[in-house]
Amino acid sequence: MAAAVSRNSLPRTGVAALLAGLKTPGEIQLPNGAVVPVGIGEPVYRVIFRSERALRTPMTEMGVGRAYLAGDIEVEGDFGAVFNARQDLQEKVPLRQKFQFVYDFIRTATKMNAEAIGNHYGLDDGFYLTFLDNRFRFYSQGLFQRPDETLEEASEHKMETMFAALNLKPGMRLLDIGGGWGGVTQYCGARGVHVTTLTLASHGARYVQRVIEENNIPGQVFLQDFLNHEPEEPYDHVVNLGLIEHIPNYRRFARRMWDVLKPGGRMYLDGSAAVEKFAVSSFTRDYIWRGTHTFMTLQDVLAEFLYHGFAVLDVANETRDYELTMLEWAKRLDLAKDDLIAGWGEQNYRVFRLFLWGGTHAFKTNALQAYHLVAERTTSPGPRPSIPRRFHQFLRNLR
Repeated sequence: MAAAVSRNSLPRTGVAALLAGLKTPGEIQLPNGAVVPVGIGEPVYRVIFRSERALRTPMTEMGVGRAYLAGDIEVEGDFGAVFNARQDLQEKVPLRQKFQFVYDFIRTATKMNAEAIGNHYGLDDGFYLTFLDNRFRFYSQGLFQRPDETLEEASEHKMETMFAALNLKPGMRLLDIGGGWGGVTQYCGARGVHVTTLTLASHGARYVQRVIEENNIPGQVFLQDFLNHEPEEPYDHVVNLGLIEHIPNYRRFARRMWDVLKPGGRMYLDGSAAVEKFAVSSFTRDYIWRGTHTFMTLQDVLAEFLYHGFAVLDVANETRDYELTMLEWAKRLDLAKDDLIAGWGEQNYRVFRLFLWGGTHAFKTNALQAYHLVAERTTSPGPRPSIPRRFHQFLRNLR
C-alpha cells in the first residue's frame, strides 16, 4: 500500500491542485506512487496521475479531457464524484472552433446535419445498445415514476406518456423524426399506428427496418433529413425524441412542422436544454457532438411554435429523469468496459465515459435541464413576424 503524503507534495497549479480542494473524500495518486488524501472520510475515488506533466494539466475542460483520453490521468472508483471539480474549470473556446461553428451554421443545414450525425453515430449498433435500455433502445430520457425503477420501466413510461399526449389510435399515421433504434415504431406499430421513421444514421435505418419486418408491424423508414421531407399527405401527429438539439434553427423547424401536420395534429418533442443557446463546451464540440449541436433553449422553441400557429398544450420538466437515465447509461457502460474496449477501442470507451458521467453531473447540478412539450397545429398560420418586425417590436418594448 502506498504511503499517504500531505497536499504540500502537489504542485501549486494544474488540475491536481484543483482536485485537492474537493470536499468529496478521495485520493490523488502521484506518479511516484505516493497518495494524497482529499476531503474527510472513506475515499470513494482515486485519481491517478501517470506523469509530472499530467499533474500540471491545464485547468480547462479541454485540457483535462484530452489528458484522460490519452491515459495520462486515470480515475478509479466513483467517476461521477470527480465532476464536482468541473465548476472550477475554465472554458476556453479555440478560435478554430468559432470559425468552424460559423461555417457549419451558414452552410447547407442538411449536409452539415448528416456529417455531424454520422460522426457521433458512426459506431455500429452494438456499441450503443450495450448501455441503452434493452426494451426500446431510447437515446433520450426515460420517465421515472420512482427513482428505483429500471431504465426499461422508465422507457415504457415514456412511450405511455407520448401515446396518451398524442391521443394515438389504430390506423393513424405518425411521423417519427430521428427514429434511433425503432422504439417508437415498435411501441406504436404494435398498437396499429403506422409509423414513418426519418433518420440520418444508416445503421439506425437498417435496424428500424428489421424491427418492422421481424414484428410484422405497419411502418416505413427513410434515410432522410426532416428539413427535406415532403410527404404525399400531412401526418396525423409527429414525435421527435432527442432531436431538437441537432436543429438550432427553430424558425425553420417550426415552419416545416406546420407543413407536415394536419390541422389539429400534435407534435410531441423532448430533449436536453440549457438557459443559453449554443452553450456547449469546446471538448464536447471536438469529441462528442460536432456541427451546430446545441442544447434546446425552451423559451426560443416555444416562441417559434406560437409564432407559427401552434397551440402549446403541455410543457413538463424532466431534468431529474434525464439525470437518472444518464446515470444508468454510465453504469452500464462501465460494466461493459472490457467488451467495449475489445470491440471499439479504448478511446471510444473513454470518450463516452466522459460524456455519460459528465451529463449525469450536469443534470444533477441543473447545469443542463430537460423538457418535453406538446403542441397542436391550429388552422391559423400565426403572425410569423419577420426579423425587421421583431426588431421593431424589441425597440418598442424598451420603453
